[in-house]
Amino acid sequence: MNYDIPERELMLSGHLACPGCGGALAMRLALKALGEKTIVVIPACCWSIISGAFPYSSLRTPLMNTAFETGGAAASGVKAGLEMMGDTETTVMTWAGDGGTFDIGLQSLSGAVERNEDFIYACYDNEAYMNTGIQRSSATPWKAWTTTTPVRHPKDRPKKDIVAIMAAHRIPYAATATVAYPEDLVRKFKKAQSIRGSKFIHILSPCPPGWKSEPARSIKLSRLAVQSKVFPLYEVERGEEYRINVWPKEHVPVREYLRLQGRFRHLTEEDIEAIQRNVGQGWKKLVAQASVEMLAAS
Repeated sequence: MNYDIPERELMLSGHLACPGCGGALAMRLALKALGEKTIVVIPACCWSIISGAFPYSSLRTPLMNTAFETGGAAASGVKAGLEMMGDTETTVMTWAGDGGTFDIGLQSLSGAVERNEDFIYACYDNEAYMNTGIQRSSATPWKAWTTTTPVRHPKDRPKKDIVAIMAAHRIPYAATATVAYPEDLVRKFKKAQSIRGSKFIHILSPCPPGWKSEPARSIKLSRLAVQSKVFPLYEVERGEEYRINVWPKEHVPVREYLRLQGRFRHLTEEDIEAIQRNVGQGWKKLVAQASVEMLAAS
């Protein structure tokens, strides 16, 4: 199913993103979906730089830069202030990287969604602390190179399942998205905007400098991540209703995704086979979760 993407542009030229930045492309699409009545809360991350130096901004919406660990708390306060003024129409969206979501900001985020604060939390996930030098985060994939997990000592722990953590909070809506499927991304932000309570959207965001990939391949990488089942596109309602949005049409081996990224150049055949097995197990689990809901609805 196709969905129209609004023509209006709420992200201006002159921003400071690197060529091929998935996070910049995702912001453009997200604001198209949400519209002008949106306040964007940005904890410390690449987007603290991308938007431009105060008093200028590349966004047509109000923007609030805040501390690394406060994405959930700051958005809660902004929403409370709007409600005190009688404003029930403006959408509050936190836009944070994986470091400010999976790690440093997890406590603040967990507290906010446990209270079911009425805001959207979007995590553009480039799988490392890219803004400060490509350091490992808990979103960094197993065996990936970063400046703190060098080739001889790559990351030895799997990526944290942040959507499962959000689903465990029983929030109204959680979803995954990528810029390779823009209609799907726009639809999910519009759906999140229509729901009262806490909403979480996890966006895979290729980072050419950190992934050691070609800027022109960011869309292809995002598509390969979905088609290889490394990053499935799905949504979860109330922590229990799983729905897969894009079913891969053919078998795409994970090596097709990995080989375009220099951060995985050191992998052995055994490593690639292990990643393939883990991806297969994760997909099998997701399909089982979604199938349970399909059977319950039939």
